[in-house]
Amino acid sequence: MFEAVDSPYLVPFDGSFRLDAAPSSPPENAPEKSVLKDRLEESVDNLDDLQRRLYADDHWGVLLVFQAMDAAGKDSTIRAVLRGVNPQGCQVSSFKKPSKRELDHDFLWRISSALPERGRIGVFNRSHYEEVLVVRVHPEYLVGQRLPRDVPLQERWEGRYESIRDFEGHLARNGYVVLKFFLNVSKEEQGARFERRIDRPDKNWKFSEGDLAERDRWDGYMEAYEEALNATSRPWAPWYAVPADDKPYLRAAVAQIVERSLSTLGLEFPQVGEEEKEKYRALRDRIV
Repeated sequence: MFEAVDSPYLVPFDGSFRLDAAPSSPPENAPEKSVLKDRLEESVDNLDDLQRRLYADDHWGVLLVFQAMDAAGKDSTIRAVLRGVNPQGCQVSSFKKPSKRELDHDFLWRISSALPERGRIGVFNRSHYEEVLVVRVHPEYLVGQRLPRDVPLQERWEGRYESIRDFEGHLARNGYVVLKFFLNVSKEEQGARFERRIDRPDKNWKFSEGDLAERDRWDGYMEAYEEALNATSRPWAPWYAVPADDKPYLRAAVAQIVERSLSTLGLEFPQVGEEEKEKYRALRDRIV
């Protein structure tokens, strides 16, 4: 079973994570942007090789989960980190408001059907964690889920944390690497990015009035994130709370964590036995 790769942004497994102590900006001794760009390029090249080995080895599946407040940089980080990977070996899923059909199933049903096959990298741009983040901040959404019994809200969240832990543990026991990234953007930086979305015509399409309504609930989201990360960060499905105020730093950090994690799997191209090699040599003579 995969176990977490150490990192300064690894959320502890003992429930001691404090969001107000987690940095949203890079450390003072962070490398220059040119160095970060070089590190990202190196990781992207290595991920290309690791993905080809992952596909050929066909024993592991990889699931990358990205959660964050609006404007934290999820889309651009996914694009930057995985741009060198063969598109046939990667898939991205985004989970927004559940459809009527999805609401007729348990909250993990639509997640299970989007999992990558062995040998592939799957990306969840928002995920099953919406059910303990957005729904926690908006408990009125539970009405539409038509759950069979009324329970206290905290008991509801605890039950969902347990379901998520069991689900991710099941994945880990069956050959999945589950890496979860909370892109930790500050409220100040989010505000500056919202302003750019309003001021720049090429970014207007990214802005919605609803973004400001969710920003007004910032404290509620921070409480939900802190509790969810503490309840579900485990060695086989770790959370990494990565500073997101500086995008070059964010991208290089995420790429390095993914690269190092895949490097621990011992991925190799399948070996062909001597009997098969002899057969291939004989078949080679038939190639015109």
